[in-house]
Amino acid sequence: MNKTIDEEPRQYTVTVFTEDKVGMLNRITIVFTRRHLNIDSLTTSESEIKGIFRYTIVTKCTHSLIKKVVDQIEKLTEVLRACYYEEDDVIAQEIALYKISTRNLTKRDKSMEDIIREYNARILDIEDGFIVIEKTGFKRETQKLFEQLKPYGILQFARSGRVAVTKPIEELTDYLEALAQAARTSNKIRNWKLTNVD
Repeated sequence: MNKTIDEEPRQYTVTVFTEDKVGMLNRITIVFTRRHLNIDSLTTSESEIKGIFRYTIVTKCTHSLIKKVVDQIEKLTEVLRACYYEEDDVIAQEIALYKISTRNLTKRDKSMEDIIREYNARILDIEDGFIVIEKTGFKRETQKLFEQLKPYGILQFARSGRVAVTKPIEELTDYLEALAQAARTSNKIRNWKLTNVD
């Protein structure tokens, strides 16, 4: 029996906007853990609005499951908004750093300069005994460069999580600012009640 489109696991990018509260990362990731979902990539940063943080999470699952996960995340008190997107709906990049030994640079058929130029990478640092190369792009691109650099002797390799913006035009700024203002007003009322209890 053929699987329906809904049952086919696909890669999704989940974007979560939250208040700046301690423990939010744990509260968000535990939603994935409870549903036995692996997080392939996770990045956090300040958003375009002061006091609001953005979490970008990449996972692979069915459409029905990602919908349940995002709905559950959005119910968390400090979460202002949570959305999920398919690959075609986001513009995403990752950054990779390669620490390469300089010992074998002259012993290869292809020069390091040619590889760096071919992959639109750049030399970030040159030290005694090694160089550090930086590459920004899709995961498959940073992985291809990794394979090209292997023969030269990779001393260290680090790749960031996904950073993404959405293609659909969404006026999130006004929406998030309104939610943030509502949260501030709610806190003021709560604090006023606490200080004026008989």
